[in-house]
Amino acid sequence: MEYNQFFSQTAKSIKASAIRELLKVIARPEIISFAGGLPDPALFPKQEIADIMQDILRTRPKEALQYGSTEGQKYLKDQLIELTKKVEGVEVTAEQILIISASQQGLDMCARLFVNRGDAIITASPTYLGGLQAFQASGADIYGAESDEFGLTTAGLEKSLQQLKAAGKICKFIYVVPDFQNPTGTTIPQQRRMEILELADKYDTLILEDSPYRQVRFEGKAPDTFLKLDQGKGRVITLFTFSKVLVPGFRLGYMIGPKEIIHKAVILKQAMDLCTASILQLATAAYLEKGYLAAHIQEMISTYKVKRDLMLSLLKEHMPAGVTWTVPEGGLFLWVTVPDYIDTREMLKTALEEQHVAYVAGEDFYPPRNARRNDLRLNFSYSSAEQLREGIKRLGLVVRKFIR
Repeated sequence: MEYNQFFSQTAKSIKASAIRELLKVIARPEIISFAGGLPDPALFPKQEIADIMQDILRTRPKEALQYGSTEGQKYLKDQLIELTKKVEGVEVTAEQILIISASQQGLDMCARLFVNRGDAIITASPTYLGGLQAFQASGADIYGAESDEFGLTTAGLEKSLQQLKAAGKICKFIYVVPDFQNPTGTTIPQQRRMEILELADKYDTLILEDSPYRQVRFEGKAPDTFLKLDQGKGRVITLFTFSKVLVPGFRLGYMIGPKEIIHKAVILKQAMDLCTASILQLATAAYLEKGYLAAHIQEMISTYKVKRDLMLSLLKEHMPAGVTWTVPEGGLFLWVTVPDYIDTREMLKTALEEQHVAYVAGEDFYPPRNARRNDLRLNFSYSSAEQLREGIKRLGLVVRKFIR
């Protein structure tokens, strides 16, 4: 049958995730992969989770195995209110929180809540691929604003806002991953965050803040979240997730924003999946109540910092002149830039076929009108030290083959 006549405009326009497609290709055991954004499974708190799940099934079986409210379990919300106050210095109410199926659902929801086909939004250039996917599926016209070694620039952002204003269009929201950005690893400084908020106020738009792992900081002082800097003015929606700081298999996150926006998001979620899994919410709430999260994150910091430092030293050892990379203060990724005559998507074919090493080509992280072809993203959290040493050595050989 010819199914194209039945597909919606959205179905016709969506594209497969370059990372997800690549992960299918690199499943072979001989390939060393720096492509996925995967936490180190050796750090998963398996025993604690097993004990908690067993206890929940024994003491709260009806609640754990039944449908829950769309807004989320009260037990988990209470823990998140305490966590947000303690860690971020922000006081929120239960009405400002929606439990979601990880931050990717939050991105999809915000696209559906705010974007009509053809509406404009602004992102950093480059930015998180999963965000681009969600926004493109809703038909957003994505403007990529200039970035530097600290992320989204205020000059680049205002230039995009002015372009939209001149064209008679409004910016529905500005999307930022401000801490150890995926893909570049950059962090927006405090003063620049305040300037970005001032621009959001000046041009009357919203900020969608995506904060998947800001606690995983190796050094330096953390800037305040946009949520805190907003000071209750109502211009910021923030997405948090447990995928990178607890376990990705729970697919659990939460959205914090103005009550009016959360109310609309609740209605939308009712149509999407009714509710997030009750048993996983209760297990996460118990994990937080027992105080396990802080120690777990500290273990992640210690482990990932060693891996980051090792990858940085290996890049210095094996990469030829003309290649540069970012030095993230935390997170899971760093960003490599090769000379502009090299297409890293083409180079990836050689990397896979000849050296059995994988990365993600940088082109996939750029909005369509801003695409560049000479960057690549590397993940350092998943691989072992042995894999890091061998994989970066192989990658260096590939890059040298393409260097003039």
